[in-house]
Amino acid sequence: MTTDKDALDMFEMMDKAEEQRLVNYNHITYLLYLVSYFTAGLLWIVPIILNYLKRNDAKGTWLASHFTWQIHTFWYSIIGCVIGIAVMFFSAGSLGISAFTESQNLAVSSFLIFGMGALLFLLSILWHLYRIVRGWIALTNREGLS
Repeated sequence: MTTDKDALDMFEMMDKAEEQRLVNYNHITYLLYLVSYFTAGLLWIVPIILNYLKRNDAKGTWLASHFTWQIHTFWYSIIGCVIGIAVMFFSAGSLGISAFTESQNLAVSSFLIFGMGALLFLLSILWHLYRIVRGWIALTNREGLS
C-alpha cells in the first residue's frame, strides 16, 4: 500500500530524473557547439535545432536559462560573423577598384575596413566560445544563467 508521502517521493524522483536528463541534454549541446569549431561551423545547426526542440521541456526551471543562453549565443554569433564577412567581402571589392584607379587612399581605407570586418568576425567567434564555456561551467555547477 502506497501512502501520499511515497507518491510524493516518487514524483520528486521522476522530477529529478527529468532534470538530470535535461542536464545531460545540455551537456551534449554545449559539446556539439565546441565540436563545431573543428567542422568549420557545420555542426552549429544541430545544437540550435536541438535547443529549440527541448526548450519547452525546461520551462520554469533553472535549465530554461541554458536553452535561452545557447539560442541567443547562436544567433548573435551568426549575426556578428555574417556582418564581419560582409564587411570583408565589400572592402575586398573596393580594393580591386583601387587597383584599377590607382588610388592609394582607396586602397588604404579598403585595408582598414577589411581589418575591421576581420576583427568583428574574430571577436564574434571568441565571444561565442566564451559564452559556450561560461554556460557549460554554470551547467556543471547546476547554476542558471542570466
